[in-house]
Amino acid sequence: MSEQGKGSASASAAAPAPGSDTYKGWLFKWTNYLKGYQRRWFVLSNGLLSYYRTQAEMAHTCRGTINLATAHIDTEDACNIVLSSGGRTYHLKASTEVERQRWVTALELAKAKAIRMMNDQSDDSGDEEPASQSDRSEIQGTLKILVSKLDDLSTCNDLIAKHGAALQRSLSELEGLKVPVEGGEKIKAVNERATLFRITSNAMINACRDFLDLAETHSRRWQRALQYEREQRTHLEETIEQLAKQHNSLERAWREAPTLVSSPPSAPTTNKGSERLKKEEASDEDEDTEYFDAMEDSPAFITVTASESTQHRRSHSNLSGASGGQPSDWNQDDHMSPSCNDVSGRELQPRRQRRTHIPDKPNYSLNLWSIMKNCIGKELSKIPMPVNFNEPLSMLQRLTEDLEYHELLDKAARCDSSLEQMCLVAAFSVSSYSTTVHRTAKPFNPLLGETYELDRREEFGYRSLCEQVSHHPPAASHHVISQRGWTLWQEITIASKFRGKYLSIMPLGAIHLQFHSSGNHYVWRKVTSTVHNIIVGKLWIDQSGDIEIVNHRTKETCQLKFSPYSYFSRDVPRKVTGVVADSGGQAHYILSGTWDDKMESAKIIQSSRGGSGSEGKQKTVYQTLSPKLLWKKYPLPENAENMYYFSALALTLNESEEGVGPTDSRLRPDQRLMEDGRWDEANSEKQRLEEKQRAVRRRREAEASEALDDECDNDSGREFEGYQPLWFHQRRDSITGETNFVYKGGYWESKERQDWSVCPDIF
Repeated sequence: MSEQGKGSASASAAAPAPGSDTYKGWLFKWTNYLKGYQRRWFVLSNGLLSYYRTQAEMAHTCRGTINLATAHIDTEDACNIVLSSGGRTYHLKASTEVERQRWVTALELAKAKAIRMMNDQSDDSGDEEPASQSDRSEIQGTLKILVSKLDDLSTCNDLIAKHGAALQRSLSELEGLKVPVEGGEKIKAVNERATLFRITSNAMINACRDFLDLAETHSRRWQRALQYEREQRTHLEETIEQLAKQHNSLERAWREAPTLVSSPPSAPTTNKGSERLKKEEASDEDEDTEYFDAMEDSPAFITVTASESTQHRRSHSNLSGASGGQPSDWNQDDHMSPSCNDVSGRELQPRRQRRTHIPDKPNYSLNLWSIMKNCIGKELSKIPMPVNFNEPLSMLQRLTEDLEYHELLDKAARCDSSLEQMCLVAAFSVSSYSTTVHRTAKPFNPLLGETYELDRREEFGYRSLCEQVSHHPPAASHHVISQRGWTLWQEITIASKFRGKYLSIMPLGAIHLQFHSSGNHYVWRKVTSTVHNIIVGKLWIDQSGDIEIVNHRTKETCQLKFSPYSYFSRDVPRKVTGVVADSGGQAHYILSGTWDDKMESAKIIQSSRGGSGSEGKQKTVYQTLSPKLLWKKYPLPENAENMYYFSALALTLNESEEGVGPTDSRLRPDQRLMEDGRWDEANSEKQRLEEKQRAVRRRREAEASEALDDECDNDSGREFEGYQPLWFHQRRDSITGETNFVYKGGYWESKERQDWSVCPDIF
């Protein structure tokens, strides 16, 4: 292959002779059955073979290292090399047999040298950990090289002394001959120069010997310092592990203590302790827990609350709303316009009684890693998973859960100020993540054509409809219309990658929200969700990234930042900050809070340029009024930990209802069996449904192929139309410029007539 030839040429050009201390070059390394052999940059140095994706990665990222001192080197054929050490094996391929032989020679020499270095180590290195042994081997190897170079210099010195003495004897003999006076003086000068050369070479050897002694002294000092740092690190890791275990013990004690659960809200100590435990619940005692480092880019602004003298005219306000825990506190935001706080009498109407419990989750043990280890790098939607790792809801129902805090949109629809309305829309965009903090289970992948309706018009004034409009890539369209003055629609495509220790979930697609009276049209996108500790430890989820909400009528914006969780950060975990600005870029509100608890807004009354931050950037200082509560998370239902940590709304989403379409997620048999606790039957039913969907897809592909053949044979052949969703059709969005599926109507009319003749049989 041309790429292999290129790799060979690069290796030949970059690599020195195999006998030198370092050998570099391109080789092809086996990765997996999907990608096969991939070109990698290998570096052989100090008895270690390391590889990188590119030469530029040598400065910061090593993809893997194998110690040749304990490695077995084997050659399969003319171009292949197999290196194995312990449980690690590298299958390598050179582009030519000559190149393979060069690498084998270099590896054998490096292995022999590494074994010698290991045997020459002092006896006290036996108690050190493997990483310490490699460090010590590297230091000792450097010293051995210095010693060998010094021996070479000593040999050269002896030769110089020997040849110098012979030269002086020859010159002395010449002096004894009868030569003119001028010739004798020249011979004498040459003799003096030879003596001076011998003295200089002796001085050089002595200087090299002093340098070696100094290097040995400093080496021992460096080893002691390194050992001290290693012990301190080990001590710190043990301390952190102990703290994590104590934290989990406290967490379990808090869960099991009924007095803490039933304590009144007025007890400040208990509330603070409980809140802290909830926020830290995602941490785990396992040492393999992966954390993000603290973010380098700190907020570009500083918030300072105005003094009491500035707010004396506002002292009558009820400030408890900023820290209260009841939904009624939402209406105490005294810096919001009165129209925002007007509560319609329709919200006080009696609500239909819905279920508050589902069967407890069975305690089945199954190793996630045993299934996921063969799926690294694959799309999540293409991984066959048993229901043991699901929750009894589909992705369509999870999408509908965004409406848990629809009251925020009802309140925003009554706002006269578009900036205040933006604050509530921002709080709504954050609230959709509040249910995910404990929800690490995977929802069911909807079947193509599957739908889900949520009709809450009598209770809350809105109707919601979702449909799975595409299977590869998986995409769902969602449409909600409310009698209280707003419409929301979105098409979400889930892009996901399993990376070994964590799973990244990237929702793609825009969310649109339009208010009927003002015409304000808001657009934003979701952030990335990450599930950690896939291999070992307690699963926990985090949200990170930026959200930009734009009001396309007024051009006002809101910038929200979701800070990734860091164990060592002094910030509040799961922190969200934001700034609401007008069309000219002037900030009017500061938003702050956490995506799993609450969001607050503070009105800016003055701004000024402050001092430089840690990166030398000048920060803006905002002086604000006291923060007011925008949104507060509802407490989870009783016994939620045994009901998949479902919220009150989630518990009702799969409740059976009459009159829904035959493709509704509530009628999906495997999901219903799982909810009932019959997981073995659910797994069998899930396989049946997936195979039925594959058969339908194969039949559709065959029809498309036949239509194509007919069109080729006959110019007037029929034109095949691919799969088309029932309730949504593709349209180009005038704002984003994207082509996506929007609601075309007809579903609620079909429900009223109970005419579902157009619906396919997918279950």
